[in-house]
Amino acid sequence: MAMTMHIDIVSAEEEIFSGTAEAVFAPLASGEVGIYPRHTPMIGELKAGEIRVRSGENEDSYYVSGGVLEVQPHVITVLSDTAIRAHDLDEATALEAKRQAEEAMADRKTDLDFARAQAELAEAVAQLNMIRKLREKM
Repeated sequence: MAMTMHIDIVSAEEEIFSGTAEAVFAPLASGEVGIYPRHTPMIGELKAGEIRVRSGENEDSYYVSGGVLEVQPHVITVLSDTAIRAHDLDEATALEAKRQAEEAMADRKTDLDFARAQAELAEAVAQLNMIRKLREKM
């Protein structure tokens, strides 16, 4: 039997996933990280993207808008403002968010408005990339 670790993926609203995994892959600000049982403890800043949780032959995907990843030798915690199961992503909503962010960037009034629009655009693009990736798998 393969070694496993516990992982919790939590959004501001609810716990999205709690269970065991043989491997976890997460999008850090510095690049993607692969985590296996007995990984060196670390804390990292997540960027918007896909978290993959592998357990046996199954690999489940979750979208996170960013946040914090904490790794202990047998426990991983993901804290994110927004976390969504990959199959629950809505392409129409993501496309609309992308359009609105692009409009806000074009009509910016302050640097803060532009920065907020950039962050929203990055989140929408990450969601759309996950949706496309899921389609390719099917």
